[in-house]
Amino acid sequence: MAGQTAFVSGSTAGIGLAIAQALLADGAHVVLNGRGEASVQRALQTLRQQHPQAEVSGIAADLGTAAGCEQVATRLADVDILVNNLGIFEPKPFEQIADADWQHLFEVNVMSGVRLARAALPGMLTRNRGRIVFISSESGICPPAEMVHYGMSKSAQLSVARGLAECCAGTAVTVNSVLPGPTLTEGARAFFDTLAAQQGLSFDEAAARFFRDARPTSLLRRFIRPDEVAAMVAYVCSPQASATTGAALRVDGGVVRTLT
Repeated sequence: MAGQTAFVSGSTAGIGLAIAQALLADGAHVVLNGRGEASVQRALQTLRQQHPQAEVSGIAADLGTAAGCEQVATRLADVDILVNNLGIFEPKPFEQIADADWQHLFEVNVMSGVRLARAALPGMLTRNRGRIVFISSESGICPPAEMVHYGMSKSAQLSVARGLAECCAGTAVTVNSVLPGPTLTEGARAFFDTLAAQQGLSFDEAAARFFRDARPTSLLRRFIRPDEVAAMVAYVCSPQASATTGAALRVDGGVVRTLT
């Protein structure tokens, strides 16, 4: 990926940061993104320590808003790789999910990727090369009862990605989705630490109960690491994946019980 520029939304921690690390290791120039300048600078410091010779920069903007996406639009005109990683989740009983909650998750999880892709795609088509990747979730295929609105947003991402791939037919621009399963990001770790404390359990005990009761179809029966998701993203963004487009690629630990 030497000489290519990648923009990764929501990349100061978790899966996004792992994706940035993987793309840097493969030679790309990576542009990080986070909502606050402090988090962007911390992530930049981490990556520059790990990859002293790499070219990495960052931009602070809240991409969960139209104004934030407009702020970075000019930076996207020349990108070769766009990874729409930004996403939030919120466990909440269905009957307690207000209209504003539905709208907020849709705005952040779906519209951020729509707006960023809209800014990046014209340049990719003009140059006849590019990669757009949406980080969806196995919840987009199997909506979870504990956060139906999150599952809805991840299903919508799959539809947008496939439709966008159809728009790129006959070109060297590919569009794909990557679907992680339960992944141990900083946010997930904090959530399960709190859950474990409430239940009087250790983290390992709470995790084992989660996979037994909430994700019994998991074949790994453990949390996926962010770098395991990033490895799939790096492949999809590489020249080796030139014939992979319009696909939904699962890194779910076998949670989804299907042949396809």
